[in-house]
Amino acid sequence: MKAQVLRSLADLAEHTEPLDFCDVEIPTPGPGDVLIRVSACGVCHTELDEIEGRTPPPRLPVIPGHQVVGRVEKAGQWVTSLRPGDRVGVAWIFSACGACRFCLGGLENLCPQFRATGRDADGGYAEYMVVGEAFAHPIPDSLGDIQAAPLLCAGAIGYRSLHLTGIENGEPLGLTGFGGSGHLVLKMVRHRFPDSPVYVFARSPVQRAFAQELGAAWAGDTEDTPPTPLQAIIDTTPAWKPVLAAMEHLAPAGRLVINAIRKESRDRDVLLQLDYPRHLWLEKEIKSVANVCRSDVREFLSIAADINISPEVETYPLADANRALMELKAGHFRGAKVLVME
Repeated sequence: MKAQVLRSLADLAEHTEPLDFCDVEIPTPGPGDVLIRVSACGVCHTELDEIEGRTPPPRLPVIPGHQVVGRVEKAGQWVTSLRPGDRVGVAWIFSACGACRFCLGGLENLCPQFRATGRDADGGYAEYMVVGEAFAHPIPDSLGDIQAAPLLCAGAIGYRSLHLTGIENGEPLGLTGFGGSGHLVLKMVRHRFPDSPVYVFARSPVQRAFAQELGAAWAGDTEDTPPTPLQAIIDTTPAWKPVLAAMEHLAPAGRLVINAIRKESRDRDVLLQLDYPRHLWLEKEIKSVANVCRSDVREFLSIAADINISPEVETYPLADANRALMELKAGHFRGAKVLVME
């Protein structure tokens, strides 16, 4: 099969083609696995984090990609819920132990043995991939393959982030950064919390204009002051500077939810500017988002199908994965990027 393979870590400022487009063997499913013929795979900022070493794979080479949609080609002998031809998706959660207190409590995202698709195991930048039956999610019929791919990560993690804000209808929400996840959260808020205005902070004028097209009440630069203090803010940026700005924009008892795997180390000294009265006083709080659970993925797919949430997408052939990644790093995006298999 054709696949995009990461063989060594790279600085994308110097290396424009970190992935090797090559032929590899089609994987063989185990007794509890399914072999998926991939039709589409979303491109995520987390792939940049993997390639540049901020969340490095434990082994190389590895095939990236964790927003995978395809059809079951073959099912292992122990598989009971899926059959060849079934359309499924695979998200960031590739596996968890199923026996620890976190898994038993419905928080498998915190499992010490959590494994990530496309980092700890081969993912969907390929024509085929293998995953355990329990971690292959049925795709609702109303969602197309290309539209469903970003929902598996950007959508599911946005859904979890929105839940963690604890906002109620009518309370103002902020979004810092406006990429694949942010634009889906905005669409979800307009349906679930129709009286809650959404305020978007983004460096790119293109992203700010895009946010207002989708119904944002206001859009400004990262450090601009919104018209009103915000009850909650979801931060999806890779930097520390927007964290301080967000804390300053929160209302009393407001909550900042940070949806990022890593923050850049180069601006860590920004934290030295933390000012207790401006940033933390009046019972403001910070909460991080760690991965996703299977329930997040399945619940969000159901919601997306029910209320017709469809991401804005730009498609690329699998052979152009390096170009998609470089354009993502440069900030050249409007919605989500998706690789499509030929």
